[in-house]
Amino acid sequence: MNVVSWLRRIQRRSNAWVIISVIGAFVALLPSLYILVGLFQKPNENWQHIQQYMLKDYALQSLWLVLGTGTLTVLIGVTLAWLVAAYEFPLRRFFSWAFVLPLAIPPYIAAYTYGSMLSYTGSVQVFMRNVLGWTPDQKYFDIMSMKGAIFIFTMFLFPYVYLITRSFFEKQSASFIENARLLGKNPFHIFFRIVIPLAQPAIIGGVSLVAFEVLNDFGVTKHFGIQSFTTAIFTTWFGMYDVESAIRLAAWLMSVIIGVFLIERLLRKRKKYNASTNRSSPLSRRRLRGLPAWAAFGFGAVIVSLSFLIPVVQLIVWAKWTYKDVLNAKFAEMLMNTLSVSAIAIAILMLFAIISANVVRTGRSLFTLVLSKLISMGYSVPGAVLSIGVLAVFISFDEQLSGFYAWLGLGKGKLVLSMSIAMLIFAYVIRFLAVGYNAVEAGFEKTGNRYTEASRLLGFGMTRTFFKVDLPLIKGALLTGCILTFMEIVKELPLTLLLRPFNFDTLATKAYQYASDEQIHQASVPSLFIIAVGMISVFFYHWLGEKNSK
Repeated sequence: MNVVSWLRRIQRRSNAWVIISVIGAFVALLPSLYILVGLFQKPNENWQHIQQYMLKDYALQSLWLVLGTGTLTVLIGVTLAWLVAAYEFPLRRFFSWAFVLPLAIPPYIAAYTYGSMLSYTGSVQVFMRNVLGWTPDQKYFDIMSMKGAIFIFTMFLFPYVYLITRSFFEKQSASFIENARLLGKNPFHIFFRIVIPLAQPAIIGGVSLVAFEVLNDFGVTKHFGIQSFTTAIFTTWFGMYDVESAIRLAAWLMSVIIGVFLIERLLRKRKKYNASTNRSSPLSRRRLRGLPAWAAFGFGAVIVSLSFLIPVVQLIVWAKWTYKDVLNAKFAEMLMNTLSVSAIAIAILMLFAIISANVVRTGRSLFTLVLSKLISMGYSVPGAVLSIGVLAVFISFDEQLSGFYAWLGLGKGKLVLSMSIAMLIFAYVIRFLAVGYNAVEAGFEKTGNRYTEASRLLGFGMTRTFFKVDLPLIKGALLTGCILTFMEIVKELPLTLLLRPFNFDTLATKAYQYASDEQIHQASVPSLFIIAVGMISVFFYHWLGEKNSK
């Protein structure tokens, strides 16, 4: 009876906004359903071989990457967040946003850069031999390993933990910490006995994002020769030409992702802490002096140098050597490819994000809760996994349209949609819809519903209210969503590599191709373009955060 009444309530509230939102959520879910179906299909001979000899190694390698990276990102991210939120030390304001800059550098670009820098003919060892007269032991510079991959992931993904925990420290009520200070507790006791337990939900949320990024990676693991799930999907698809086994591998990885997501939600649900009063005051920072102040400064300087300054300076040096060979007509075409597919994808996904977020905030119910979760789930699915599902969906579409293609004279059994840019744009929309949706949702939450409700009481419909009232109020949030999704699309590698049409390159795929061909110096030019986009996004994000906090 409850289900029937729920369905009737949805039917009464249905309008064009709701219908478009439901269609968008179903389309976003479709590739994932295709992948999960792969678990129940009869396996072929290749899969028997993979399952017997290789699947265990894929799982263990991926597990070690996630555990190692997750542990180190928590140690670095939480420490830096606490220093910035709780203390004053030299250049604290600079470090507060400089710690976010590593997000502008995709880990696969960092892997190429550090791998070349630390090689025998790289700049570090050449400097030691030619200037210092010292020939170092090669084992201390072997970054092409599991330890090296964990180092790369840690240095360029810790900002996820840093951002979320710093926001928690700065905005959460400081009463517990201030009371501990008044009771004479030392900083170490406060940090380990009060701060860490209180921040557990934020830490879990940040490290879960890190885990998703590690499982999504292809460039680092491929370059370092690590057999993770993502590299296994690529090898099975392009090495064995076995799409069925690739789908099954993707289904296993997606099952792991769903498990991580459910565990994260369960842990965060059980670790919720609420202040005893509604009055929330920001944490007052204490000034560090002497050795502690310079220790905090030195730690921040080392992290910023390793995670941003050193790789960027090295890329600039290489770009000065090779830019004349790289910046040509083909590069201009590649840049236009990147901008065009990004612009189309952003326009579509932001439209869906606006419609869905507006439906969710105007009708709080179980239906809108499920709708928001379905829209957001694409971002937690690794690009390689999602690309398998999107390919399966488009191949199915082509099979259904085979007769129509023959009628048009294109030939029977022709793959039209599966070989087009439309498939790549479709994948971008599903993968990054959550980024745009979260930005728009944050904009709606900030403005509230009072102006919207007043407009509806005056007799204006949902559409007219949105254009006359809501849209002017959330323009900043829309711009934020566009910039953040643009940054994500530009640096996305596995999804683009798998789904791009033949002879269609973007900045990310070209950087990967140069690095794969051992042309690391040439890879610096497209890499710097990608980093520039990321830096602009980071600066805008920081500026908007500062503006909203005033």
